[in-house]
Amino acid sequence: MFLKKVALVGAASLWGSTAMADCGIAAGNISILSNDFPAIQAVTTAAAACAAGDVTVETNLTKDHKDIMVAALTANPAQYSSVIVSNSTLVTLMNDGLVRPLDDLVAAHGSALNKNQLITANGQVMAVAFMANAQHLFSRTDILQEAGVETIPATYEDVIAAAEKIRAAGIMEYPVALNTKAGWNLAEEFINMYMGTGADFFKEGTAEVAINNEQGIATLNMIKSLVDYSNPDYLTYDSNATQAEWEAGNLALAVMWGSRGGAILDDEGSTETVTSNTVLTGAPTWGDGARPASTLWWDGISISTNVSDEDAEATFIALMKGITPEVVQANNDAAVWLVAGYEPSAASAGVAATASGGAAPYPMLPFMGALHTALGAEISDFLQGSESAEQALADVEAAYTAAAKEQGFLQ
Repeated sequence: MFLKKVALVGAASLWGSTAMADCGIAAGNISILSNDFPAIQAVTTAAAACAAGDVTVETNLTKDHKDIMVAALTANPAQYSSVIVSNSTLVTLMNDGLVRPLDDLVAAHGSALNKNQLITANGQVMAVAFMANAQHLFSRTDILQEAGVETIPATYEDVIAAAEKIRAAGIMEYPVALNTKAGWNLAEEFINMYMGTGADFFKEGTAEVAINNEQGIATLNMIKSLVDYSNPDYLTYDSNATQAEWEAGNLALAVMWGSRGGAILDDEGSTETVTSNTVLTGAPTWGDGARPASTLWWDGISISTNVSDEDAEATFIALMKGITPEVVQANNDAAVWLVAGYEPSAASAGVAATASGGAAPYPMLPFMGALHTALGAEISDFLQGSESAEQALADVEAAYTAAAKEQGFLQ
């Protein structure tokens, strides 16, 4: 189901032209809910240019989109005609029947789409992907050199050793950052790190969780070792915070999303010293694992079930206008685009290396969301020293099992 080919990333400029106002839509109410970063800004801005006559377009770009999407689409009619989804959010919406199959819309209006953009489940197209993403390592080569670190870290053990040298040299007290905000972000860091072990999250063929094991304990200990070199406020660090810290010159090593690469490498919000010495490389491995400790993601278009067919079609057409080669060329460096016209750039290197290194896609399992939620709620106590790794994983297991039973995945 995941894209078989991953392209590459870079900087951002929004497509604000009104030349696309005539999109061939006679009427319809278009409302789009999504995350908020440069690539999605470009897509939704281009789609919004379809507003004209009896066609209305509204957008809500917010980092809290995951928290509001289910309630918003459960309403009938739905509050939004589309949600820009990813691996995990699509599954959440599909579980509740809140997004519709797109086969008819693709047949009528998707002739320019590549086959690997069509995300299918049970033989039906449920989303159209337009970009790929992954978390990977960002390094400040000047800081590493000053600390006597000769090569960019390739493993998390290397990251820790480099961080200790930087701290010992008095260059930075807190040289490392990850997206460790309590909740979804922290859970994603656990999932990324656990993926690097090659172990399974669930017992084969079941929804029974299987992370309370040697690999799970090692994963928590590795994250703890990393946050020991992070700002004490690390449980508040999401993508916006880590990007801001990097651009301010306060970090030497960070694991961030590839979609932030272009904004970090451009000449806005930072300094020449920071941007010229920032290098993007693949996600590190660790332990005896050969697989990068990251997950491959895609972002794409879904259409709500609880809207009229007219609004669904209008929304799909507008969003197809949002991912044309012209939009991609105008915003080439904003993402790892999966659309014709994309040209790899300097900011693509990290996502490309992570993909080519063998990183696996985020698990698109119907019960993965329940595990993600349980991880986000339970593992911060271990990081703060108030309970053991074993107890934290037992708490995760208990929280997940209760949720999985409630949702019908376990008896």
